[in-house]
Order: sequence, then structure tokens, then C-alpha cells
Amino acid sequence: MTHAERRAALEAIADEVRACTRCRLHRSRTNAVPGEGHPDTEVVFVGEGPGFNEDRLGRPFVGRAGDLLVKLLGSIDWRRDEVYITNVVKCRPPDNRDPQPDEIAACQPYLRRQLEALDPALIVTLGRHSMGRFMPGARISDAHGTVRPADPATGARDASVYALYHPAAALRTPAIERASYEDVAGVPAALEASRARRARAAVNPRAAEPAADVFAATTAAPGAATEPRGVALAVDARPVTRPDPATHPVSPTVPPPRPPDPSPMVPSPVDPDDQLGLF
Repeated sequence: MTHAERRAALEAIADEVRACTRCRLHRSRTNAVPGEGHPDTEVVFVGEGPGFNEDRLGRPFVGRAGDLLVKLLGSIDWRRDEVYITNVVKCRPPDNRDPQPDEIAACQPYLRRQLEALDPALIVTLGRHSMGRFMPGARISDAHGTVRPADPATGARDASVYALYHPAAALRTPAIERASYEDVAGVPAALEASRARRARAAVNPRAAEPAADVFAATTAAPGAATEPRGVALAVDARPVTRPDPATHPVSPTVPPPRPPDPSPMVPSPVDPDDQLGLF
């Protein structure tokens, strides 16, 4: 697709989401939350569902969890407007409860069509419900910071999936916050590896091996979220590589990801109306 075609496809999906009545969630919503971001990005972040602030504004990740997501992106010198951000369910479940299977199923076609339009090289899942859509059966305590191939049935034709804890969980637990900064440092390398694999496949489909779990923990026991999950390679990987120069200049080359400033060891209270997905 061209830039204009991708933008038009995403806008058409968003219009359908805003008018959707496929499941019970439409009855209590203020605004549906289709998603937002750069139509030419190679990286899609998928959360679980809107919270209070998202429902009020119709935008994903605009509460305290969204502020932390921006900081996580900043730690690898990425910006929010360079990626695409959406959720598994597009309307807020009442009282921020977990989305039900039938609600996830009702929204599944929208997410699939978004991924088909964007054709990302990398999908970054945020939280266990998002991870479960792309890594069925995996436990987030084991899978965070790892990368696996995406099932083309999800709409991602040829992508890798990288699992992160949900930022709301990091707000609640300092150990998860530290793990989240360690994990996100591997995202640029995961993008670069997926980008290289896709380039090989474009030349010779048999030459491109499936995405491997190259970021699996090497020293951490299962569930040990404070241990490093892998190595952040020194790559120059920007999430936007298909821009229209007339509307979005190419981002400059950036240095390797830098470590975040140490976080205070005081647990942060979680607003019960914040974005879904504590674990």
C-alpha cells in the first residue's frame, strides 16, 4: 500500500470502530478508541483495552500508563508519533474489568484489518491479554522480553512479536518497572532482526528463517522479572522507514539505546481508572 492508501484504510476502520455495536461494551462507552499513530510505521504496540482517560478522550494510552509508555519509548530514543498504538478491545470494559472472550472476538476483525493495512515488521504486546492474542498459552512472567513469529492469521503477514509487561503493571511494581526498561531496550534490535529477515524473504522466500526467540532470558529463572532478558544490540533502527517526504521527513540516525535513569524504589499508586492491564 501507499502512504495514502494506508491512511485511508486506517481511517475507514476507525470510523467503523466508533460506530460499532458488536458487543455489550458499546452500551457503557463514552468514546470508542480505534488507535492512532504513523501510517508508515513498522512497529505496532497493542495494549489490552481503554481505561477511563482513554474512554473520555477516544485515544489510546493517555493516562498515567500512557505517560510511562512515552518514557519507555524515550529510553530508546523513539517517539510516540513514530509508532502505531491500539488495543485488543476498542471500548472500555466497565470498571476496568478484564475483557471477556466474546468481547475480544468481536473486536478481533478490527485489529486484524489494522495489521493488514500497516503490515508491521514488529508487534509489541503490552500486557497478558494482548500477549495472549499473539503468543497463545505463554505466561507473561516467562515471555516478557522475548520475540516470536507472528501467526499470519492475526493479520500480520510477516512480523515478529515482542512481549512487554503492561505499563500499568510497572506503575504498581518497581521490579516490573525495572524489567520493562530492560525489556524495551531490546525492541530496536528485534525490529532490525525482523526487518533483515523480511528483506531476505523478499529476495528469496526460502532464505528467510522463521523469527527466533533470540531475546529469551539467559540468566533469569522463570518469573524472575528483575533479571535482564537479553541484549540490546547496537543498531540504528527507527520505527518509521516508509515515510512520505512531503509530510513526514525521515528521522535521523540515532545512537544505541541508553539505559533509563534509576527509578525510585517507592511503589507508585495505580489509579483504578487508568488503562487496563495490570498483569
